[in-house]
Amino acid sequence: MYKASDCGLHSVDLHDVEIEKDLLDLFPTSALYEHLALPYKRDGDCILVAVSDPFDFDLISELSLATGKVLRAVVADPQEISKQLKKHLGVASSVLGALEGNQEEDHDDGVVFGDSSTLDNISEQRSVAKLVTELLEDAVHQGASDVHLENGEDEFQVRYRVDGMLRSVSFPPSMMQFRSALVSRIKILAKLNIAEKRLPQDGRFKATILDRPTDIRVSIIPMLHGENVVLRILDRGRSVVSIEGLEIPSPQDEEFLELIKQPNGIILITGPTGSGKTTTLYSALSAIHKPTIKIVTIEDPVEYSLPGIHQIQVQEKIGRTFANGLRSILRHDPDVVLVGEIRDKETAQSAMQASLTGHLVLSTLHTNDACGAIPRLVDMGIEPFLVASTLQCVMAQRLVRKLCPACKIPTDHEHAPLPADFPGDMQQVFQGTGCRECQGTGYRGRLAIFELLNCDTEIRKLTGSGSDANTIRQHALHAGMKTLRQSGWEAVAAGKTTINEILRLTGSPDELQRDLK
Repeated sequence: MYKASDCGLHSVDLHDVEIEKDLLDLFPTSALYEHLALPYKRDGDCILVAVSDPFDFDLISELSLATGKVLRAVVADPQEISKQLKKHLGVASSVLGALEGNQEEDHDDGVVFGDSSTLDNISEQRSVAKLVTELLEDAVHQGASDVHLENGEDEFQVRYRVDGMLRSVSFPPSMMQFRSALVSRIKILAKLNIAEKRLPQDGRFKATILDRPTDIRVSIIPMLHGENVVLRILDRGRSVVSIEGLEIPSPQDEEFLELIKQPNGIILITGPTGSGKTTTLYSALSAIHKPTIKIVTIEDPVEYSLPGIHQIQVQEKIGRTFANGLRSILRHDPDVVLVGEIRDKETAQSAMQASLTGHLVLSTLHTNDACGAIPRLVDMGIEPFLVASTLQCVMAQRLVRKLCPACKIPTDHEHAPLPADFPGDMQQVFQGTGCRECQGTGYRGRLAIFELLNCDTEIRKLTGSGSDANTIRQHALHAGMKTLRQSGWEAVAAGKTTINEILRLTGSPDELQRDLK
C-alpha cells in the first residue's frame, strides 16, 4: 500500500491474519468504528492496530489513552477492517452505545408513533434507524437476497440468504433487548401497524442502498418468543439477463428460442420459490420484444422495470388480482401476456382462453419438474383437452451455486463415492477451496440448470387422455428430453459447479434408467 510506504509503516492483509478477539474488549467500540481501526495482535508489550488512515495522528494517542496500552499502527485495507469489525463485534455494533444510552435528544424529527412506551420511543431514535440502515447495507454488500430476524427464548439471531443458502451473521448479544425496537422501526418503514403483535403482517418499502434503488418486501409473523421478520431485497437497478446470459445448454437454448417465438399458446416456467423463474421469463420477453408487438405483464411484485413493456402490479386489497387483471389486459389488445404466477383455477382458465384467442402467454407454476405441470393444471380443474391444445412447453429449473473462479481447483473423484447416474466418462471435476472473494465458501454466484418439455403431438395425446406425469415423462425421455439431473452433470463437467450442489438441488438419484426400461 502506498500510504504505508509513505509513512514508514508496515501493511497487513487481515484476511490472512488470526485476530486475537480478546483485544477488542479493551477498546471502545465507537472509536474503532469511527477511526476504522482494528487491534489484532500482541507483539511483546505492544498491541498491533490495523488502521485505514495513517495520517490520522490523533487515533493512536486516543486509543492509547483509552486503554493504557502501548500501540503500534499497521496499515490495512479499510474494507477489510470494516468486514473484520462486523465479523468479530457484530453487525451494527457501532450503534450499540447510542442504543444502550437511550439518548433522549436523538429522536427522529421529534416524532413518536403509537403510545409513549419506552420501546416505541427508542424505535424512533436515529440510532435504531441507523441500525436498520447498517443491517440492510451489510446484507446488500454480501449479496443477500433475504434477511431473517429470528427470535428465540434467550437469543436473537440474524441470518442472510446468500446464493440460496442461509448464513448466520454475527450480532451483538446485547442487541436482544432492542429487538422489539428494531421490529417496530421496520413496521414504521413498511407502514404497518406497530401495535399489532398477534397477527401476521406484510408490507414493503423503497430505499436506496449503496446507491442502488431497492425494494424491500417485509413479512412479519408472531412466533412463540416474539415476532420474526423476513426482508426480501429486490434490486430495481439490476439489468435484465439476456437469453444467452441464462447459459441454457445447447440444444435446449435453440429449442426454447423457437418456442417463445410462437404466435400463441402457453409457455410455463416451473420450480420452487427463489429458483429464478421470473428472471427467465424476463429474459424471454427481452428476446422477443420488438416495436411491432405489444407486451403486457401482471406481476406480484414487479421486479424489473422493462422499457417498452407495459407492467401492472397486483393489488389484491383493491381486487386487482392475477385473474381480474388478466381479463382487463385482454381488452387492451396485447400480442404477448406475462402472468407472474398461475395460482388458481380462475387464473389458469383465463390464461388458457387468452392463448386460444391468439395470444402468447408466459407464466410460472410451482411444480418439482416439467412433466408435473400437466397434472397440476388438471388438478386445478382445467380440462385435459384444454391443456393439450394450449400448452407449448414447460421448462423446469433450479439455481445451483457456482464455483468461485478465484479458488476452484481440479480434484480427483475416482475414489470418492459417486451417485449411480454420474457420467462415467467425465474426466475432471472441480471444487472450491475458499478465498477472500467467496468469503471462504468456495462458491460465488448462481447458475440455472434446466429441464425442457416440448409438448409434441404424442405429449398432447397423452395429456388429452388424462395420462399421469410418469407416463408423460417416459415418452419425453425417449424423445430426448434432458432432465434437471443431466443438465446438472453437464454443469459439473464444465467446471461450473460441484457434485454436491447437484445432489442438494435434485434430491434422490435420477430415475432415468428405470424410466427408460
